[in-house]
Amino acid sequence: MHEAACDEDLMRAWQRGNAAAFEVLYRRYRGSLYRFMVRQAGDEAAGEELYHDVWMTLVRRRDDWTPTATLKTYLYRIAHSRLVDHYRHRNRHSHPLDVAIDADGAPELADTCTLSRADARWSAASTADAVRRCLDALPPAQREAFLLREESELGLAEIAAVTGAETETIKSRVRYAIVRLRRCLEGWL
Repeated sequence: MHEAACDEDLMRAWQRGNAAAFEVLYRRYRGSLYRFMVRQAGDEAAGEELYHDVWMTLVRRRDDWTPTATLKTYLYRIAHSRLVDHYRHRNRHSHPLDVAIDADGAPELADTCTLSRADARWSAASTADAVRRCLDALPPAQREAFLLREESELGLAEIAAVTGAETETIKSRVRYAIVRLRRCLEGWL
């Protein structure tokens, strides 16, 4: 299967039994999907397990897929559902990706963003560490929207389809995430 083929053509080929088409799809999304799952899950082990669950779900649903949305949207919708299940299992009473974050009611960033510049300079990977900590400090729904937009390169409408939220809500989540990240990173860098 050719690497330049579109996702939907690859999915159709895989549905017809072409295993090479699945390999292309897997290579295409393995990095961004893995990073998204690890960042959203909060730790590497849970993120890796969820990442594999997403691919297994896609394998199980292979014959049920129809091109009503892009394959990318479909794949990240599965990822979102797995994350919601993960939060439900972990917290039993709440799962932050199901809750709309209101800009006025959202909690402020955690105190981890107030480390002094001197502390940050001592870290060999201060910039990467700062970005990770600031991303971790975002409310989960904002972090998800931001990562889907920036890391996974989904459009606002695609993110809305993935999360089940309105496009305007997604736009707000991304905007507020950027504001919070800038504010947080000012304290680190």
